[in-house]
Amino acid sequence: MTQASICLTAARQFIDSAGIELQPLGQGLINDTFLVSSKFKQFVLQRINNQVFLEPLQVMSNLRVLTDHAKRIDLELTGEEWRLPEIVTTLVGSDFYVDSSGDYWRGISFIEGSKTLSEIQSPNQAEQVGYCLGRFHRMASTIPKERLFDTLPDFHVTPRYLERFDQWTDAQYKSEVDHKGLINALRFVEEQRDRVDVLEIANQRGHLRTSVIHGDPKLDNILFDLEGQSAVSIIDLDTVKPGLIHYDLGDCIRSCCSDRSQAFIECFNIDRLRSLLKGYFLARGDALSTADKFYLYDAIRLLPFELGLRFLTDHLMGNLYFKVDYPNQNLERALEQFKIVMSIDRQESCIRRLLEAVS
Repeated sequence: MTQASICLTAARQFIDSAGIELQPLGQGLINDTFLVSSKFKQFVLQRINNQVFLEPLQVMSNLRVLTDHAKRIDLELTGEEWRLPEIVTTLVGSDFYVDSSGDYWRGISFIEGSKTLSEIQSPNQAEQVGYCLGRFHRMASTIPKERLFDTLPDFHVTPRYLERFDQWTDAQYKSEVDHKGLINALRFVEEQRDRVDVLEIANQRGHLRTSVIHGDPKLDNILFDLEGQSAVSIIDLDTVKPGLIHYDLGDCIRSCCSDRSQAFIECFNIDRLRSLLKGYFLARGDALSTADKFYLYDAIRLLPFELGLRFLTDHLMGNLYFKVDYPNQNLERALEQFKIVMSIDRQESCIRRLLEAVS
C-alpha cells in the first residue's frame, strides 16, 4: 500500500463518508498529522510515533483521563473561549485504530477558528499564554497522579541529558576539536555542571512536589483566535504526565521570552516574562508554595540550557533526532539556547525581583 492509501484507510476508520480529503497539518516533528475533511465532518488524524512513544496505549489512556476530567470540572473548559482537543472515536467506538503494520492512529477534534503564533508580538499575547498554561495547571492539579502513565521517562530531567552527553563524548567523541563554536559550547556545558540537578535535588528532598504537567507547553502548542488576541486552547497532549510544574513554566517561558530582535541588547525579554507570569498567576491563583516560587528562577535558566544540551548532543551524534537543513544547524541551535541562559544570568537580580513581585 502507498503512504496515501494507508492514511486514507486509517481515516475511514473514523468517518463513514465517500468524499474524504486529507492534508498535512502543522509543523510537528514527532507524530504524522493530517486534517481530515468531508461534507459532514472535520477532525485531526494522527499516527502516534512509536519510536518516541514506546507505549501508545499509555498515551491514549492519559489522553482519555485528561479530556474526561476536563469535561467534569467547573472551569468552563468546553466553552468557546477555551477548548481542549477531544478524542474522536472510531466507527466501532474505540479510542484508536491499529493498522496492519501495528501503527496506532487516533482522531482528535479540530479547533476551528484558531492559529499558532511564531513569536510573541505584544504583552497581551504573552499574558494570554501564561493564562492558558495557568488554567491548564489549575485543571490538571485535580487529576490523581496515579491515574496517569509516565509516557516519556526522564523527559525534562536535565541530569539524564547530561549523562547521555557524557556517555557519547566519552565513548565516541575523541577527535581534536577545532571549531570555535563547538569549543565554546563544550566549555559552557562544563561551566554549568554543578547547576543541572537543582530541581531534581529539591524534589528528592521534598522541597518540591510533583503534579500533572503538560510536558511541552511551548508557544507552538498554544492556539490563539484568528486575530491573535486570545488563547483558545493548548494542544499536543501526548506528554501530559506527572512531573514538576517548573519544567512546564521554564519551557513555556523559554519559547515565549526569547527575543531575536534584541540580539544586541538582551535575547531574554523580561517584559514578556512579566506579562506571561501575570497571566499565569491570574489563572492559577495562589496555588504555588513558597518553595515552588523560590525555584522558579532555576527553572527559567535551566530549560534553555537543557534544550541547548540536547541540540549539542545530537550534533555530536550526527543529527539523529532533530531534523536539520545543514550540518552545523544543531550546533547553532545549541549556541542560541546557551546565549539565552547567559542573558538570563546577566539579568538575574531583575528577574528575581520580578518573581517576588508577581508571585
